Amino acid sequence: MSKSIAINAGSSSLKFQLFNMPQEDVVAKGLVERIGLGDSIFSISYGDDQKFEVVEDIPNHEVAVEKLLEQLVALNIISSFDEITGVGHRVVAGGELFKDSALVDDTVIQQVEDLAEFAPLHNKAEAVGMRAFKHILPDITSVAVFDTSFHTTMPKKAYLYSIPMEYYKKFKARKYGAHGTSHRYVSRRAAEMLGKPIEELKIITCHLGNGASITAVDGGKSVDTSMGFTPLAGVTMGTRSGDIDASLVAFLMNKLNITDVNEMVEILNKKSGLLGLSGVSSDMRDVEAASETNEDAKVAVEIFVDRVQKYIGQYVAVMNGVDAIVFTAGIGENSKTIRARIINGLTWFGCDIDPERNDTRSEAIISSEGAKVTVLNIPTNEEVEIARDIERLRK
Repeated sequence: MSKSIAINAGSSSLKFQLFNMPQEDVVAKGLVERIGLGDSIFSISYGDDQKFEVVEDIPNHEVAVEKLLEQLVALNIISSFDEITGVGHRVVAGGELFKDSALVDDTVIQQVEDLAEFAPLHNKAEAVGMRAFKHILPDITSVAVFDTSFHTTMPKKAYLYSIPMEYYKKFKARKYGAHGTSHRYVSRRAAEMLGKPIEELKIITCHLGNGASITAVDGGKSVDTSMGFTPLAGVTMGTRSGDIDASLVAFLMNKLNITDVNEMVEILNKKSGLLGLSGVSSDMRDVEAASETNEDAKVAVEIFVDRVQKYIGQYVAVMNGVDAIVFTAGIGENSKTIRARIINGLTWFGCDIDPERNDTRSEAIISSEGAKVTVLNIPTNEEVEIARDIERLRK
């Protein structure tokens, strides 16, 4: 029995899940926070609700990897490093270069770093994580899994912006999308639940969390997605604005006496969305609770629902039909009221939600028996998708 570890490295964090493969059983999972910031928090969950946690200074990602592996042995989760035969790294931006997950070597690590201009906060940290594992466990199968690769099947009409073509040809200015690993997992799982080949299905996947994106999946391939050149585009999110008129940026910069466009982008990324609209929180649970007495919060929820509905309708047109709509991620998996509000505005398409079936946070078909379009709630599992790619690409 081999073990594979799925890694999600941030600029100051390292999240992981350890799997028995090919059974896909989760052996342990954990997080190292505040890497390089002092008082780092290192936690592991394993066994029967067992928990390890320590606060200590962890100066960099390589030390984080060392401590993680050493602690897995110390807790008898693994007997030795030899038990780990594969590692998969989540990478945000693969550009046009990576149309699939890839075996990691020095060239791939350098390419991930070179693509950091498309995701500066993520790709650099992910390259550091790859180097750390390569240094400590040089002989195991190492795989890079790209958020963008699932969306490389989009046709030009979907990914090109209506700007001078030379900007795409020179600078690769285009839509890339995000959350691809999640959209890939839930669309495949939906096909399994429906008992039909994914090649025969038209599915709209709604990854609704603090970051949110909608994807049109036709025959198992992404043909359009709501996020754009960066994850700022698309629907209203926790702190991100989603789609706006580009001229509004110049207008607001003038009104606010902002001279650095990066300051304006920061506002659109971190001070907008549900937080900016409601003035309450970026968390949908807080905004929904406040919406009963707070008009701004009420409108924020309405805008969120409206934008999701519009993208679903758009993608029904893109695919000339839809067989299934899937909800996933924090809001999608857990808010029965948001799911109901979205679907109740789409009855013209043959959507209908069953209130009893919808009263769940688990994997389920939540549409009514006679509905033309099947609606599903599927908790996402990007980590197991990463582990599967390790197995698929194993030498």
